[in-house]
Amino acid sequence: MASHATRGSAPSISLVLIALLGTHLAAMGAFLGVPVLAPLIAEDTGLPPGLAGINVALVYAGSLLSGPLTGPLIARLGPVRLCQAALAVIALGLMVATLGHPAALVASALIGGVGHGPLTPAGSHLLHDMAPQRSRSLVFSVKQTGVPGGAMLIGMIAPPLGLALGWRGGVAGLALLAVMTALALQPLRRSLDADRDPTTKVGLAGAKASLGLFRSQPKLRAIALVGAAFGVSQFCFSSFFVVFQTEILHYDLLLAGLNLSLAQAAGVAGRVLWGLVADIVGPLFVLSGLGLATAAAAVTLALAEPGWPPVLVAGAGVAMGATAIGWNGVLLSETARLAPVGQVGAATGMLSFVFALAMVVAPTGFSGLVQATSTYVAGFLACAASALIGVFLLAPLRRSAAATVRSPQRP
Repeated sequence: MASHATRGSAPSISLVLIALLGTHLAAMGAFLGVPVLAPLIAEDTGLPPGLAGINVALVYAGSLLSGPLTGPLIARLGPVRLCQAALAVIALGLMVATLGHPAALVASALIGGVGHGPLTPAGSHLLHDMAPQRSRSLVFSVKQTGVPGGAMLIGMIAPPLGLALGWRGGVAGLALLAVMTALALQPLRRSLDADRDPTTKVGLAGAKASLGLFRSQPKLRAIALVGAAFGVSQFCFSSFFVVFQTEILHYDLLLAGLNLSLAQAAGVAGRVLWGLVADIVGPLFVLSGLGLATAAAAVTLALAEPGWPPVLVAGAGVAMGATAIGWNGVLLSETARLAPVGQVGAATGMLSFVFALAMVVAPTGFSGLVQATSTYVAGFLACAASALIGVFLLAPLRRSAAATVRSPQRP
């Protein structure tokens, strides 16, 4: 496969990064469009707003269908066209939600997940060809800031749209954002999709080949499991931090939401910082440190009580945000490095599948612990344990990397 970076007509990596950032920003509507507008939806439809909590799990369930097909789809359509198609599917899913029926809301989340599944692998495919080796982790991490950045954007624009236009107008506005972003990608397609092969078959064989990397590539398997373990901590923190503060610490919703926003902002900053550090000291070392720091922050939240100073709780949330939300770019760059030649999209698709599978299960498990214990202590301790499992899984990779460095170079 020809490298994008070697083509005279190829856009700069800065322009590609901006395009991918915009794609992630717009795509977060699939995850947060309905949950953010849930109170307005409940007023109009009579549905309990708490049902919106299953939206994220359903989105990940939808991504299980498309993620394994990403490798062949990239080869057939090209990564830019695939991103455009994915954004169009996300827009379709959002418009389905405007029907307001419970079945439509379920279908909306599943369709949005199908659209979201290919985005990260397609972006990794592009950046693997273009990112300089010396700054690979930083480039991947900057791209991944679009996820928490998108969460902040949706949180800012969806409520005003919903209040001004009704919740259906708010959802439609997010769908329009996805469509406009897809159209904005068009100028990049000619050069970045030039090596696509329209004859590539997309089917079960391609999906099996992508998922087969989990079995045939031990290092990729370990990285995928690390991503799933870290993802459990990330998801459960992001999903339950606000309700933990309001129910257990008796904070008002405004303060609880502010603390979550600070944590998300720390996640954005952390993704850039850890990418920069990983390019200096090595990604495996950084990922291990982030796992340990996540566990410490989660234990701190597990011990938090109503009498604690609010600044201490906010600090623990920021620490959790910087670590539990900040690891993704470093891990994706390592996935691209370990992928077999020409299979970065397939490898990232496999990683996304394993991650999504964990995300479908994690909220149910966390909620079950909370219900069984009537407290969030066990849930946050489970987050800490999950992060430590990720550190444990990284150990053989660190040893292998250290042995490679120590081995004398053969002529």
